[in-house]
Amino acid sequence: MRTTRGVRRFAAVTGTALLALTGAAGAATADDDAPEKVTEAGTSFRTATAIRPDQEASAEASTGDYLYWAFPVDTGQRATVHATVKLPDAAARHAASTWRVDVYDGLRRRQACRLGTPSRTVGQDAASVTLTCTLRTVRSWSEQWANDPLPGTYYARLTVADLKADDLGLPVRAEAKVTTTDAGGAQAVDGTLGEPLVPGAGSDEKQAGAAAVEPEDGWAGGWWSSRWLWTGAGGVLAALAGVGGYALTRGSGRPARAPQGV
Repeated sequence: MRTTRGVRRFAAVTGTALLALTGAAGAATADDDAPEKVTEAGTSFRTATAIRPDQEASAEASTGDYLYWAFPVDTGQRATVHATVKLPDAAARHAASTWRVDVYDGLRRRQACRLGTPSRTVGQDAASVTLTCTLRTVRSWSEQWANDPLPGTYYARLTVADLKADDLGLPVRAEAKVTTTDAGGAQAVDGTLGEPLVPGAGSDEKQAGAAAVEPEDGWAGGWWSSRWLWTGAGGVLAALAGVGGYALTRGSGRPARAPQGV
């Protein structure tokens, strides 16, 4: 009995130690995998600072500056831009201000926000302002005349849209982050884009100073989506329904008392 109890105590202590070591290793791995925080922003499309989804970015700037970040969005993804501006002290300001975040695609076409608050006016006593912009789901292909979002590099531009002239130049701190979600096959479309809309795509020389970023696992081919699974499942169900209908309607065959030759 004493031996059995000792074995149980040893197993419990060993299990607790292993769990602690596993948790510590998992936390260390998570810290190692976390993307490094970006502490700058560009001032134009050509100098936009490249960031990846879920990567935090910040920048010290002056009120009235344009801040640019570039990030990749692939086929079937829906991106959301989050931006927060920590405003100067209320005593140094003279009136309310309006801030906005705009998102452009690789062709520098402004993309509409499907959800969120891309523009907001705050009072003189406000300490910060938070903005969000959720884009439409990125398509794999589009007509030339359409303004549909396509896979490639996107630009987030943060600036003040309405401000009293006396408040220009005051120091502010901006923080930005982009998150992406997979919209699934319900948003998939047929067709394939020749090349993602990234700076310098299709040319031998990249544009000087242009930000070129792409997903860690590369750009999607564009032909596969979960609609193939739904199509296959629908075909199997249709075949089963046909077999079941035939089994119910074929009858029991030739009656036993029917004369021969009939």
